Amino acid sequence: MSETNKYEAGFSSQATKDPQRIVFITRKTSAKVQGKIERQLMSYPHLVLREAIVFQVLTIVLVAIALFWNAPLEQLANPLVTPNPAKAPWYFLGLQELLHYFPPIVAGILIPTLVVVALVFIPYFDVNIKGEPLWGANRKRRLVSFLVAAGIILAFFVGFEAWDVAVPTLIVAGLALAGYAAGPDGSGAGEFLRTRPLSWWVMSWFIAVAVTLTAVGTFFRGPGWSFVLPWR
Repeated sequence: MSETNKYEAGFSSQATKDPQRIVFITRKTSAKVQGKIERQLMSYPHLVLREAIVFQVLTIVLVAIALFWNAPLEQLANPLVTPNPAKAPWYFLGLQELLHYFPPIVAGILIPTLVVVALVFIPYFDVNIKGEPLWGANRKRRLVSFLVAAGIILAFFVGFEAWDVAVPTLIVAGLALAGYAAGPDGSGAGEFLRTRPLSWWVMSWFIAVAVTLTAVGTFFRGPGWSFVLPWR
Protein backbone atom coordinates (compact mmCIF):
# COMPACT_ATOMS: atom_id res chain seq x y z
CA MET A 1 0.00 0.00 0.00
CA SER A 2 1.24 3.46 -0.89
CA GLU A 3 -0.04 5.13 2.25
CA THR A 4 0.26 3.94 5.80
CA ASN A 5 -2.64 4.17 8.22
CA LYS A 6 -1.76 5.14 11.74
CA TYR A 7 -3.67 3.47 14.52
CA GLU A 8 -3.53 4.28 18.18
CA ALA A 9 -3.79 1.39 20.58
CA GLY A 10 -6.38 1.82 23.31
CA PHE A 11 -9.26 0.23 25.17
CA SER A 12 -12.70 0.81 23.69
CA SER A 13 -15.82 -1.20 22.97
CA GLN A 14 -17.90 1.53 21.33
CA ALA A 15 -18.09 0.45 17.69
CA THR A 16 -20.13 3.50 16.68
CA LYS A 17 -17.59 5.97 18.07
CA ASP A 18 -14.48 4.12 16.97
CA PRO A 19 -15.17 2.67 13.50
CA GLN A 20 -11.53 1.65 13.03
CA ARG A 21 -10.24 -0.65 15.71
CA ILE A 22 -7.50 -3.18 16.16
CA VAL A 23 -8.30 -6.13 18.39
CA PHE A 24 -5.59 -8.42 19.67
CA ILE A 25 -7.05 -11.85 20.37
CA THR A 26 -5.16 -14.58 22.14
CA ARG A 27 -6.25 -18.06 23.11
CA LYS A 28 -7.68 -16.86 26.42
CA THR A 29 -9.26 -13.60 25.31
CA SER A 30 -11.95 -12.55 22.84
CA ALA A 31 -13.20 -9.35 21.29
CA LYS A 32 -15.87 -7.61 23.30
CA VAL A 33 -18.44 -5.42 21.62
CA GLN A 34 -20.83 -3.48 23.80
CA GLY A 35 -24.34 -3.28 22.41
CA LYS A 36 -26.81 -0.48 22.83
CA ILE A 37 -28.19 -0.32 26.35
CA GLU A 38 -31.96 -0.25 26.24
CA ARG A 39 -34.23 1.38 28.79
CA GLN A 40 -34.40 -0.74 31.93
CA LEU A 41 -36.92 -0.99 34.75
CA MET A 42 -36.52 -2.38 38.24
CA SER A 43 -38.49 -5.44 39.25
CA TYR A 44 -39.77 -3.51 42.24
CA PRO A 45 -41.99 -1.57 42.08
CA HIS A 46 -42.79 -1.83 38.36
CA LEU A 47 -43.22 -5.61 38.02
CA VAL A 48 -44.09 -6.66 41.57
CA LEU A 49 -46.91 -4.13 41.96
CA ARG A 50 -48.48 -5.17 38.66
CA GLU A 51 -48.33 -8.84 39.64
CA ALA A 52 -49.92 -8.03 43.03
CA ILE A 53 -52.76 -6.14 41.33
CA VAL A 54 -53.44 -8.98 38.89
CA PHE A 55 -53.41 -11.50 41.77
CA GLN A 56 -55.93 -9.44 43.77
CA VAL A 57 -58.25 -8.98 40.78
CA LEU A 58 -58.15 -12.71 40.05
CA THR A 59 -58.93 -13.51 43.68
CA ILE A 60 -61.92 -11.15 43.66
CA VAL A 61 -63.26 -12.69 40.44
CA LEU A 62 -62.94 -16.24 41.82
CA VAL A 63 -64.66 -15.29 45.09
CA ALA A 64 -67.51 -13.62 43.18
CA ILE A 65 -67.98 -16.72 41.00
CA ALA A 66 -68.03 -18.93 44.11
CA LEU A 67 -70.67 -16.70 45.76
CA PHE A 68 -73.09 -16.47 42.83
CA TRP A 69 -72.70 -19.88 41.13
CA ASN A 70 -72.71 -23.25 42.82
CA ALA A 71 -70.06 -25.78 41.94
CA PRO A 72 -71.37 -28.66 39.78
CA LEU A 73 -71.09 -31.23 42.56
CA GLU A 74 -73.01 -34.50 42.56
CA GLN A 75 -74.34 -36.55 45.45
CA LEU A 76 -72.12 -38.34 47.94
CA ALA A 77 -69.95 -41.02 46.40
CA ASN A 78 -71.42 -44.51 46.55
CA PRO A 79 -68.95 -47.33 45.91
CA LEU A 80 -71.84 -49.64 44.95
CA VAL A 81 -73.09 -47.38 42.14
CA THR A 82 -70.96 -46.49 39.11
CA PRO A 83 -72.10 -43.34 37.27
CA ASN A 84 -72.83 -43.65 33.58
CA PRO A 85 -70.81 -42.23 31.95
CA ALA A 86 -67.85 -42.37 34.32
CA LYS A 87 -65.78 -39.39 33.19
CA ALA A 88 -62.25 -38.52 34.21
CA PRO A 89 -61.29 -34.98 35.31
CA TRP A 90 -61.34 -32.49 32.46
CA TYR A 91 -57.55 -32.56 32.02
CA PHE A 92 -57.73 -36.34 31.37
CA LEU A 93 -60.81 -36.28 29.16
CA GLY A 94 -58.67 -36.00 26.02
CA LEU A 95 -56.86 -39.21 26.95
CA GLN A 96 -60.16 -40.89 27.80
CA GLU A 97 -61.52 -39.80 24.43
CA LEU A 98 -58.52 -41.39 22.70
CA LEU A 99 -59.21 -44.64 24.55
CA HIS A 100 -62.61 -44.66 22.90
CA TYR A 101 -61.00 -44.92 19.44
CA PHE A 102 -57.61 -46.58 19.86
CA PRO A 103 -56.51 -49.76 21.64
CA PRO A 104 -55.39 -49.19 25.26
CA ILE A 105 -51.74 -49.87 24.40
CA VAL A 106 -51.85 -47.12 21.76
CA ALA A 107 -53.91 -44.46 23.55
CA GLY A 108 -52.71 -45.14 27.09
CA ILE A 109 -49.01 -45.88 26.56
CA LEU A 110 -47.73 -45.25 23.03
CA ILE A 111 -49.22 -41.79 22.32
CA PRO A 112 -48.45 -40.24 25.78
CA THR A 113 -44.93 -41.70 25.66
CA LEU A 114 -44.29 -40.22 22.21
CA VAL A 115 -45.55 -36.82 23.39
CA VAL A 116 -43.27 -36.85 26.46
CA VAL A 117 -40.26 -38.04 24.44
CA ALA A 118 -40.88 -35.32 21.85
CA LEU A 119 -41.04 -32.64 24.56
CA VAL A 120 -37.72 -33.91 25.94
CA PHE A 121 -35.76 -34.21 22.68
CA ILE A 122 -37.15 -31.44 20.46
CA PRO A 123 -35.29 -28.61 22.33
CA TYR A 124 -31.97 -30.33 21.51
CA PHE A 125 -32.51 -30.12 17.75
CA ASP A 126 -32.09 -27.12 15.47
CA VAL A 127 -35.82 -26.77 14.79
CA ASN A 128 -36.50 -23.59 12.86
CA ILE A 129 -34.60 -21.29 15.21
CA LYS A 130 -34.73 -18.42 12.73
CA GLY A 131 -38.51 -18.61 12.51
CA GLU A 132 -38.46 -19.07 8.75
CA PRO A 133 -41.95 -19.41 7.25
CA LEU A 134 -43.00 -22.90 6.28
CA TRP A 135 -43.49 -21.82 2.68
CA GLY A 136 -40.51 -19.44 2.65
CA ALA A 137 -38.14 -21.57 0.54
CA ASN A 138 -38.28 -24.79 -1.50
CA ARG A 139 -42.03 -24.37 -1.75
CA LYS A 140 -42.76 -27.30 -4.06
CA ARG A 141 -40.56 -29.73 -2.15
CA ARG A 142 -42.08 -28.69 1.16
CA LEU A 143 -45.57 -28.91 -0.31
CA VAL A 144 -44.99 -32.51 -1.37
CA SER A 145 -43.55 -33.41 2.05
CA PHE A 146 -46.43 -31.66 3.80
CA LEU A 147 -49.08 -33.44 1.70
CA VAL A 148 -47.47 -36.84 2.29
CA ALA A 149 -47.18 -36.31 6.06
CA ALA A 150 -50.71 -34.91 6.38
CA GLY A 151 -52.11 -37.72 4.23
CA ILE A 152 -50.47 -40.43 6.36
CA ILE A 153 -51.69 -38.85 9.61
CA LEU A 154 -55.25 -38.38 8.30
CA ALA A 155 -55.35 -41.94 6.94
CA PHE A 156 -54.28 -43.26 10.35
CA PHE A 157 -57.00 -41.33 12.19
CA VAL A 158 -59.70 -42.08 9.63
CA GLY A 159 -58.77 -45.77 9.72
CA PHE A 160 -59.56 -45.85 13.44
CA GLU A 161 -62.58 -43.55 12.88
CA ALA A 162 -61.09 -41.02 15.29
CA TRP A 163 -63.06 -38.11 13.93
CA ASP A 164 -62.31 -35.92 16.97
CA VAL A 165 -58.68 -35.88 15.86
CA ALA A 166 -59.17 -36.10 12.11
CA VAL A 167 -61.39 -33.02 11.85
CA PRO A 168 -59.02 -30.53 13.59
CA THR A 169 -56.12 -32.09 11.69
CA LEU A 170 -57.93 -31.48 8.41
CA ILE A 171 -58.75 -27.88 9.41
CA VAL A 172 -55.14 -27.04 10.36
CA ALA A 173 -53.84 -28.69 7.18
CA GLY A 174 -56.34 -26.68 5.12
CA LEU A 175 -55.22 -23.43 6.74
CA ALA A 176 -51.59 -24.31 6.03
CA LEU A 177 -52.43 -24.95 2.37
CA ALA A 178 -54.29 -21.63 2.29
CA GLY A 179 -51.06 -19.99 3.43
CA TYR A 180 -49.25 -21.74 0.56
CA ALA A 181 -51.82 -20.45 -1.93
CA ALA A 182 -51.55 -16.87 -0.64
CA GLY A 183 -49.27 -14.76 -2.80
CA PRO A 184 -46.24 -12.85 -1.48
CA ASP A 185 -48.04 -9.55 -2.05
CA GLY A 186 -51.08 -10.53 -0.03
CA SER A 187 -52.35 -8.95 3.14
CA GLY A 188 -54.55 -9.78 6.06
CA ALA A 189 -55.26 -13.40 6.92
CA GLY A 190 -53.48 -14.78 3.85
CA GLU A 191 -50.26 -12.98 4.68
CA PHE A 192 -50.51 -14.10 8.31
CA LEU A 193 -50.88 -17.77 7.33
CA ARG A 194 -48.12 -17.53 4.72
CA THR A 195 -45.54 -16.25 7.21
CA ARG A 196 -46.11 -18.82 9.97
CA PRO A 197 -43.17 -21.15 10.68
CA LEU A 198 -43.38 -24.93 10.96
CA SER A 199 -43.24 -24.85 14.77
CA TRP A 200 -46.32 -22.60 14.82
CA TRP A 201 -48.31 -25.05 12.70
CA VAL A 202 -47.28 -28.04 14.83
CA MET A 203 -48.24 -26.25 18.05
CA SER A 204 -51.53 -25.06 16.54
CA TRP A 205 -52.39 -28.63 15.53
CA PHE A 206 -51.57 -29.92 19.01
CA ILE A 207 -53.73 -27.26 20.71
CA ALA A 208 -56.62 -27.77 18.26
CA VAL A 209 -56.63 -31.54 18.86
CA ALA A 210 -56.38 -31.18 22.65
CA VAL A 211 -59.20 -28.61 22.84
CA THR A 212 -61.45 -30.68 20.53
CA LEU A 213 -60.93 -33.90 22.49
CA THR A 214 -61.60 -32.16 25.81
CA ALA A 215 -64.70 -30.35 24.52
CA VAL A 216 -66.20 -33.49 22.99
CA GLY A 217 -65.50 -35.54 26.11
CA THR A 218 -67.05 -32.86 28.33
CA PHE A 219 -70.21 -31.89 26.43
CA PHE A 220 -70.95 -34.58 23.82
CA ARG A 221 -70.48 -37.86 25.69
CA GLY A 222 -73.47 -39.48 27.34
CA PRO A 223 -74.38 -42.92 28.78
CA GLY A 224 -72.21 -45.69 27.44
CA TRP A 225 -69.83 -43.05 26.09
CA SER A 226 -72.18 -42.51 23.18
CA PHE A 227 -72.24 -39.28 21.19
CA VAL A 228 -75.09 -37.05 22.37
CA LEU A 229 -76.05 -33.42 21.90
CA PRO A 230 -75.62 -31.38 25.10
CA TRP A 231 -78.87 -29.44 24.67
CA ARG A 232 -81.06 -32.57 24.44
